[in-house]
Amino acid sequence: MFRYKAMSTICGLLFACGTPFAHAATMPSGVTPATATHSPVPAALIGAWTLVRCDNVYPDGRRVELYGASPQGSWLIDAQGHYMMQIVRAQRSPFAVNDKSKGTPEEYRAASLDSNAHYGSVSADGTTMHTHIDHASYPNWDNKDGSTPYTLQGDELTYTVAKPSSGAAEGAHGEVVWRRLR
Repeated sequence: MFRYKAMSTICGLLFACGTPFAHAATMPSGVTPATATHSPVPAALIGAWTLVRCDNVYPDGRRVELYGASPQGSWLIDAQGHYMMQIVRAQRSPFAVNDKSKGTPEEYRAASLDSNAHYGSVSADGTTMHTHIDHASYPNWDNKDGSTPYTLQGDELTYTVAKPSSGAAEGAHGEVVWRRLR
């Protein structure tokens, strides 16, 4: 019940923001300089998305499901291009002592590898999405800008991550697929 209420509140706030701004010069205060240099967020990207797949794809074609076979995730994008995203492994192990500050090294490692969260701003022009990550659960992504090609077919959005937070040293790129929530 809480999850439903929280999602409906967040979605209500997203859609209460109105239509996307028409030109970068009219952007509201608080939008990052990274977003200001690109087109506004297209209306087709605004809304709530649920994760379908988050894989690493290696040069030999092998796929690794980073968050297991049925990853869970939400990506919320408002009309000004602000977003928040969270991805988690569907089945995670709790900390044995039920205290976040007293986990074992193995529990901390699993918690880090089994989740990914960040927020910032997004915009797009043509088939290229531009992001600015304000803060991320993976601190190396804090205050980072990026651009990636994306496709939107119906209610399914797919993009690549050139240097994923794991596997990049072995030549992997990430492939992430989201489905629009209606």
